[in-house]
Amino acid sequence: MFSVASAQELASTIQTPGIVSEPQTPATPITPYERLEWFTKESIAPTNLLGSAILAGWGTVFNDPHEYGTHWDGFGSRYGMVMSSVVTSNAMEASLGAIWGEDPRYRRASAGSSMRGRIGHVVKWTFVAPDGHGDLHPAYARYLAITGTSFLSNTWREPSEADSSHALERTGLGLLGRMASNAWSEFWPDAKRKLFHRGPRD
Repeated sequence: MFSVASAQELASTIQTPGIVSEPQTPATPITPYERLEWFTKESIAPTNLLGSAILAGWGTVFNDPHEYGTHWDGFGSRYGMVMSSVVTSNAMEASLGAIWGEDPRYRRASAGSSMRGRIGHVVKWTFVAPDGHGDLHPAYARYLAITGTSFLSNTWREPSEADSSHALERTGLGLLGRMASNAWSEFWPDAKRKLFHRGPRD
């Protein structure tokens, strides 16, 4: 079963072959405004909006949880539940990270990195985050936020999904959601540039 300890171990051992060099991090820590900006953008990111819709649609088709039913109202309730959890988790990560200077922002791999290296970079940065000096460490605020929200949401979820096993499942989905968000940030700028024939990769 996934745990914070296993995430820390993965973060410390995962390699990213094909990375030319780690991207440069700012010389100064993330500012309160930048932290608020990250919270806002991450909460309404396309991956979150689309991912929440997919999860809500899946739950509606299979009537999970059954209390919501298989109609549009049920879809709306599920979508609202997923999005409320995403926003709560992002708020917790931004707030907790501010205490010890954890920067939640994703930084793309260096230009010239191989595809394999960039995918490894996406996975690695799901579990790590830079501190105020730019050094990478396990993303403790992220672990606490995703896990905490998954269990905290048991207090307002329907009885059939308000238990520990479902909370652990939501924790895994939360980390996969962050990985998807990283992948979007990593690859979408290149895809957009090709689609609209813009200049070279940043």
